[in-house]
Amino acid sequence: MKAWGGRFKKDLSAGALKYTASSSSDELMILDDLWGSETHAIMLAKSGIISLDECKKILHGLEKIKKNYASGKYRPSPEFEDIHMNIEAELSKHIGETAGKLHTARSRNDQVLVDTKLHLREELLQLAALILQLQKTVLSLAERNLDTVMPGYTHTQRAQPITCAFWLTSYASALSRDVERVLNAYKNVNTNPLGACALAGTSFPINRKITTKLLGFDSTHEHALDVVSSRDFVVESISVVSILMSNLSRLAEELVLWSTSEFGFVEIDDKYATGSSIMPQKKNPDIAELLRSRTGVVFGSLISMLTILKGLPSGYSRDLQEDKPLLWNSLEIAKSSLKIFNEVMKTIKVNQKRMLELSGKNFSTSTELANYLVRKKGLTFRESHKIVGKLVEMLIRKKKDLSDTKEVIKILKSMGISMNEKELEKILSPASAVASYKSTGGTSPVEVKRMINAFKKEISAKEKTIADKNRKIGNAKKLTEKTIREIC
Repeated sequence: MKAWGGRFKKDLSAGALKYTASSSSDELMILDDLWGSETHAIMLAKSGIISLDECKKILHGLEKIKKNYASGKYRPSPEFEDIHMNIEAELSKHIGETAGKLHTARSRNDQVLVDTKLHLREELLQLAALILQLQKTVLSLAERNLDTVMPGYTHTQRAQPITCAFWLTSYASALSRDVERVLNAYKNVNTNPLGACALAGTSFPINRKITTKLLGFDSTHEHALDVVSSRDFVVESISVVSILMSNLSRLAEELVLWSTSEFGFVEIDDKYATGSSIMPQKKNPDIAELLRSRTGVVFGSLISMLTILKGLPSGYSRDLQEDKPLLWNSLEIAKSSLKIFNEVMKTIKVNQKRMLELSGKNFSTSTELANYLVRKKGLTFRESHKIVGKLVEMLIRKKKDLSDTKEVIKILKSMGISMNEKELEKILSPASAVASYKSTGGTSPVEVKRMINAFKKEISAKEKTIADKNRKIGNAKKLTEKTIREIC
């Protein structure tokens, strides 16, 4: 059955059908397509476009398909090019010619959009919830390491001492923005395209407010030509996923580095590592490595989607069929990555001793010595920076470091700076330096604890937002079911 077959003398070749078919990627949306069809039939009846008896027949038929699909008795056939024609053909088997009435005042152009948006909005809410789960796990690990001093890095070189909690909460902070981006994308997804038809609307007296309400959309996407041309919500969703994966990939990269014997900061649980087929001693962070590589796959989907759209004219073009495999695959990668990384972070072991050991190496508290000279000796920061820089250069030349406080005092004295050893030891202590960084957003345990509490409040608020959106979708489904019962 071809919805467009009347104009053609020849049927589509088997090769052409196979090349153009989208049933396999569409099947994810079968329940969404059935819901959209139910609401469309209700709207047609309430608008006087089809009779109440015809609406009843259609609704009974759609319910039969839904039950058969749930029980495994019905599966879409590859002989039909998409999920919409699969369902229409199946509906015809159950109710005969009346099935053809369902497509009144509807095109596959707006039909596929409503299916995509119904499915995508639930995917986005699942994604947001999974990000919050990982965020909570990271914060829990941070709370257990508030006083764990470790080296901070810039240019992959030791910079200043920080805490392990500070490092972890930097990712909690990034994940907070990821959730915001997902919820912002949801706003553009949750608009009703149904009723735009092929591109120009319809001469039938449809009421788009009915389907908007029954499908739980926040608003109606009004402009019919823009509706069928638009896939920016797909680009936005894959873009949001790409940024999320980029943040996760950075965390994965640090776990790969931190778990090496050269760093030894963390140990990944055996359940999330693999070995070598030839080297018996190996323990490889394959989960983190695969996340890094799959980030590249998601980036590729984003570039593919942008490339598909960049030269298309207004209206629907078949190019747009390629959006869903890219979209669903990107979301699946992101959700599976969040789930497995949540498990990794729950079981990771922090080597506090090793972190502390390296936190004072490589002159990491030099900045705090320079700050001291500004505060206590009345120097400008540029003067103190030059003095401490010269001190570091001389210590390196003598193969010494800041832990040799007697040598430090001697060199400073030669530059006109007098200090006692006890005072110097306190300044150069990584733990003391960390405790002193009390500026808003700084690494002191007090400030990090404040930020953790703030993140927890944010998470609670976002969980409520997600629950409210899920509740609205659930209520819309119940309203549709109630309306079907009243009609039938």
